[in-house]
Formats: sequence, C-alpha cells, structure tokens
Amino acid sequence: MTNKIVLATGNQGKVKELGAMLESLNIEVLPQSQFSVSNVAETGTTFVENAIIKARHAAKETGLPAIADDSGLEVDALQGAPGVYSARYAGSGASDQDNIDKLLSDLGSTPNRSARFWCVLVYMQHENDPTPIICQASWEGEIATEQHGDQGFGYDPVFWVKSLNRMAAELTKQEKNAISHRGQALQQLLSHFKSKL
Repeated sequence: MTNKIVLATGNQGKVKELGAMLESLNIEVLPQSQFSVSNVAETGTTFVENAIIKARHAAKETGLPAIADDSGLEVDALQGAPGVYSARYAGSGASDQDNIDKLLSDLGSTPNRSARFWCVLVYMQHENDPTPIICQASWEGEIATEQHGDQGFGYDPVFWVKSLNRMAAELTKQEKNAISHRGQALQQLLSHFKSKL
C-alpha cells in the first residue's frame, strides 16, 4: 500500500529530492501542482512560520497529509540575509542566476563569507493538525566569489562545502542528500515516519 503525501512546493528539484528519499517507505510524494493548489502568501518572518502556512494550505486544499519545506540561505556578513527571502532576493520572479548575481554583488570583496543553508520541514496530517511535526537542520559553508558546478539548484553554484572541497553544485545527489540541510531535516522526518510504522 502506498501512502500519498502532498508536497507544498512548485519546485521540481525539491519534489525529486524528497520523493527519492521517501520512496523506500512506500510514501508517494505528489507535487501540489497536481491538485491545482492555489498560491498562498508566505507572510511569516521565519522559516517555521512559512512552512506551517504552506503545509496547512496544501492539506486544506487537497485533503491529504502535507509536507512543506521552507529553506533559505543565511549569510553572516549580510546580517542573515537573504534568509526567508532567498527565493526572491533579487525581486519577485527572480531566477536562480538573478539571486546569485545579487548575492555576489552585495558581498563584494567582503572577507567573511561564512554562510549556512537552513531547512525547516513541517508535516501536517490535516489542516487542523494541532501538533505538526517540525524538523529543522542547517548546513555550514562559505559563499565563493565565482560559480562552479551544474548540479542542484538555487545558490548551490556559489556554496562552498569545505569538508568536501567542492561547491554544493559539484556534488552528486547522494553526496548532497547525505549532508545537506534538507537531507538532514528529511532524515529527522524519516525517523518519525519509521517510528509510526
């Protein structure tokens, strides 16, 4: 028997990543676009608030349990920016490249380039779930001055992973899932699902 969970995102990269990791538990991850879920305003000021808003909305409109992820990049020299605005750092409708260009421009020649990706995953059994499961993790790195690699998405081409001596965009999916913010948060969620089986 396959359990269906709707993923509250239109980002196909996230759907593939999460789908691959939940496959072993016979959980089928369906993108909310399959249900014509309407857009919901991400009005939260934190990743947790936005993830709950998205999960509740997807569960309400589909009638299925929902997982929502809110994630972003926190750069120390920019006082935590782009943060919750990571996907639209260069403005509404900005491409990944637009956002990277703005980030590199804002950092300029700043020597302190420490940064981390954050991921918050929220699982809600239904829209009125009083105890959503909240998993969060971070992935430490640095912002490089030049782009390298063509794997991944978002800021991966400029996120330097010191422990592997490569950019996030140069990692295989397996390497990335083993150490990334999303991979770590998803492992927490998998542990929760396994404990309920």
